[in-house]
Amino acid sequence: MREADLIPLSALQHYLYCKRQCALIHIERLWAENRFTAEGRVLHERTHAPGAETRHGVKTIRAMPVRSFRLGITGVTDVVELHEQDVRLQPYPIEYKRGRPKAHRADEVQLCAQAMALEEMFETSVPEGALFYGKTRRRQRVAFDAELRALTDRVAEDTRALIESGITPAPIYEPKKCDTCSLLDLCRPKQLTKRTDVASWIARQIETS
Repeated sequence: MREADLIPLSALQHYLYCKRQCALIHIERLWAENRFTAEGRVLHERTHAPGAETRHGVKTIRAMPVRSFRLGITGVTDVVELHEQDVRLQPYPIEYKRGRPKAHRADEVQLCAQAMALEEMFETSVPEGALFYGKTRRRQRVAFDAELRALTDRVAEDTRALIESGITPAPIYEPKKCDTCSLLDLCRPKQLTKRTDVASWIARQIETS
């Protein structure tokens, strides 16, 4: 796979959260900000300023570019710690999130993709990393087991297929997701879902008449 063919690592998280959101951002190139994305941006700005420091034998790198030709993704990590282990460096990725741990696995997949990219770059295994949530102010350990790796592989493949198709999925209004999404006004899930329902009703009436 060529460098130009790599898709953004962030697209995997967008895809798992909402396929339509993923398409609006990565196909239609739309973006808008609300309070939640602004808080996330401020949190990430603290870690995305490139730099490195070493404390107690652990080197911490901020805003480290990563890529995986096997997964077909490229992006920038929040933080990667490099621990000395058996005369080699052991990468430990850490992703910062503004809210709390979520029921879905989008954050874990994003982190696992970073780990798989680091494995490819450092030619070593990366067994675990951590998610740091702004609300809880603590790390949540994530083990990159076979199940999570398989999910990450599948999501990377499906996300690429969606982006390459150039087709934005129809909206499905889900209040818990949609009402906090920064793309709500651009996506218009309530209005467009109602139109779809009306069109389906008319089609059913024609079929049964």
